[in-house]
Order: sequence, then C-alpha cells, then structure tokens
Amino acid sequence: MSEDTEPLVRRAAKRLRGWGGVAAMAVACGLTASLTLLPLAREGSDAAAAPGTGTGAGAGAGSGVGVGVQVKADTCRNPEASLTPSTEDGPSVRAIKERGKLIVGVDQSSYRWGYRNPEKGVLEGFDIALARAVAKGVLGDENAVIFRAIPTNQRIAALDSGKVDLVVRTMTINCKRIEQVAFSTAYFQAGQQVLAPKSSDITGYDSSLRGKRVCTAEGSTAHEALEENSFGAVFKDGGDGTKDDKDLLTVPNQLDCLARLQLGEVDAVVTDNALAAGQAAQDPAVELKGEPFTKEYYGVAAKLGNDDLVRRVNHVLVGYRQGPWQAAYRQWLEKDLPGISGPPAPLYK
Repeated sequence: MSEDTEPLVRRAAKRLRGWGGVAAMAVACGLTASLTLLPLAREGSDAAAAPGTGTGAGAGAGSGVGVGVQVKADTCRNPEASLTPSTEDGPSVRAIKERGKLIVGVDQSSYRWGYRNPEKGVLEGFDIALARAVAKGVLGDENAVIFRAIPTNQRIAALDSGKVDLVVRTMTINCKRIEQVAFSTAYFQAGQQVLAPKSSDITGYDSSLRGKRVCTAEGSTAHEALEENSFGAVFKDGGDGTKDDKDLLTVPNQLDCLARLQLGEVDAVVTDNALAAGQAAQDPAVELKGEPFTKEYYGVAAKLGNDDLVRRVNHVLVGYRQGPWQAAYRQWLEKDLPGISGPPAPLYK
C-alpha cells in the first residue's frame, strides 16, 4: 500500500465501524484495490487476479483476434440485439482453446457482483458465476478461467489491447458502446438511480441535486446521464482524464464513490441500482433515492469482430437462463434486489 493510499484507507476504516466484519473488510479492500489498480492499468500492466489463476507475465494475453465483421443493426432502436448462438469454433475460440484458459475482465470491489471475499481471498458474485459458466461452455471446466480486475474506465481498452477475451463487469449495452465492442445478449436489466445518506434532502434524480457534489465512475452510463442533464449538480473534476485528475467526483472504480460518500467528500452517487442496492446493504446509513430513471441491460463484452466468441457466449446463455441464472440470483442478488422473476429475454439480429 502506498503512503498516499494509506491515510485514505484509515479514514475510510474509521467511518466503516459498525458495518460488520465481512462487509467492512470487503469495502476497505475494494478501496485499496481501486486506488492501486488504476496506475497499473494506465501503464499497461496486468491488474490483480484471483489467487491460483496463474496470471502475470507467463499467463499470456487475451486472444485479441478481432477477425470478421460484427453485424450491426441499421438503427439503434434495439442495441441489446446480438448474434445468434452457435457452437462453431472460429479463430478467437480456437485461440482460447489453444491457450487452455479464458481470460475475463471483472470487478473485484462490487459487493454481490464481483468482489474479493476477504476471508477466502477469492473473487465471488453474480458476474463471477457467469464468467465461470462461460469458461465451462468454452473449455469444459469452470475453473479454466483467469480473472483480471479492471477499472470501469478500462473495460473497452482491455478488450482492444487483447489483455482480456471478455469483460463480465456489469457493463451496460448502449448505442455508443456497440460501435466499440461486441456484446452478448442481455443477461440482466438495471437502471440508473441516486444513492445518498438517509439524512440527506436529496430526493432522487431531480432538482434536489442542484449544488450537490455527485460522484460517478469514469466511462459509466451514470456519468453520461449527468453530462446530458445534471440538474445543477457538481460532477466533474478539474483535469478529468489528465495527470492532474483528482479522481474525487469522477473515479476509476464505482466503489470509490461509496467511500467518498462515507467520508463526506461527496453528497451523492449516481450508479446502476443493481450496484447501489449492494452498497446500501453494506452501509445502513445510505439508501436509494427516488426511482430508476433509465432502463439498461448488462451484456458480456468481447472485442469488436470476435463474432464466433460472441455466438459461443450466447449459446452458453441459452442454457444459463434455464436454471443456473436463477440459482445465481438467489445466492447473490435476491436479498438486496428482490422480486426479479428471471433474466431478460434474448434479442437476436
């Protein structure tokens, strides 16, 4: 841990008293990881991975094949429409099979989705379960996967560089992103919502945000929403995207926003309600405000042009929706996001 990171973690730890052991440790670890992973990602080094996965210099990069042409709709009325399922091995699937490991970019600090269990030292969550299911579908072994933790703002870059084969990281499918990456069919429906202290006078994504300091993750759909209509909120750092970026209001990892909220450095967070629900479960002093103001779908992302890999993922999702999805939902999400009957129905081009 660097000298710059340690004071922030200590301050966060003081505010985390009363959370309960596992949740507090998970968030404190997540804050430390998010502060240390970003420089690695910007310098092109591999980020942290789950123990025992064999990552590092000798593990090999993602396939990065990028051959073929991703089929796109003429309009963007249904950006979540994807390629039809197939088990045919194309060049990107063959490259993965030759390597013997599927390399997946994930989160390690989003409670219930992708987070490092502080007691077991392994990655767990809804997205992690899905990534293992894809590894089993491609390689016949759910453990034949290398996890690489990547910040929110590095998801697309990690695919473009070939550092990972896939990203399974609560990544929203939208019109802008389908020009940059190839998505599977949707595996979860979410929406943007405001997270703030229970004592706050903020009522939701509305004029109550005027003058408030609002935190979002860089490259997130929440940040894009604020750029379109901020309701007078303060949500940009001076020097965003440069070496002078303070990473206070726009941060590399979404969990950093929760830590800043607890430290009183921001007044609210805008993020997916699916992620915010997990954060509210960790900290009884915060809550979701108002209603979701968007409808968004998460997809598994591949490098643009790796059509055979996308089709294979879609084939895995056909079976995953028939039972494993429901089991993963009950295990990881139902307590904090009750009432969801099942995954979104797939749309094909």
